[in-house]
Amino acid sequence: MAKIEIGANTFLYPMPTVLVGANVDGKPTFLTVAYCGIMDDKPPAISVSSNKPHYTNRGIHENGTFSVNIPTAEMAEITDYCGLVSGHKVDKSSLFKVFYGKLETAPMIEECALNLECRLIQTLQLGRHESFIGEIVAVYSEERYLTNKLPDPLKMQPIIFTYHDDNYWRIGEHLGKAFEIGKKLKGK
Repeated sequence: MAKIEIGANTFLYPMPTVLVGANVDGKPTFLTVAYCGIMDDKPPAISVSSNKPHYTNRGIHENGTFSVNIPTAEMAEITDYCGLVSGHKVDKSSLFKVFYGKLETAPMIEECALNLECRLIQTLQLGRHESFIGEIVAVYSEERYLTNKLPDPLKMQPIIFTYHDDNYWRIGEHLGKAFEIGKKLKGK
């Protein structure tokens, strides 16, 4: 089978779909983001990137805090809506049940399966985007989304996004234990 070049583009699949929360003028707002990823584990750090004019960016700069909320597949419609409307024009503060944690200024969504409370540690300016790197200071979930006290992706059913064809997906089957299934190939 011959490989064909399909261009230099952001083809990294799958992409998580998250709701980033921040307070703007003391009021919670949320933005749908797919440019999100883990940066480090000691300290635990995450990055989210969004276009510079986004309203939520203002709140991240204002407070130095933000949240990353993992919506369930059942939340696809409201999650998409948060990306379609701007906080500059629509008040998103009443769309969800909001709670606060240790930092007191990073609004989190009760309806989401997992919430990461973050303290801003660095902002990078990249083209049209700002990338916010945050230290994860606390993580919140409900027992129903955990297995052995750890987040269970099959229970959470996070929304997965494919950017270039603009589709949402849900997770499928378990393939095997990481750092285990490849051991049989060692020594061959």
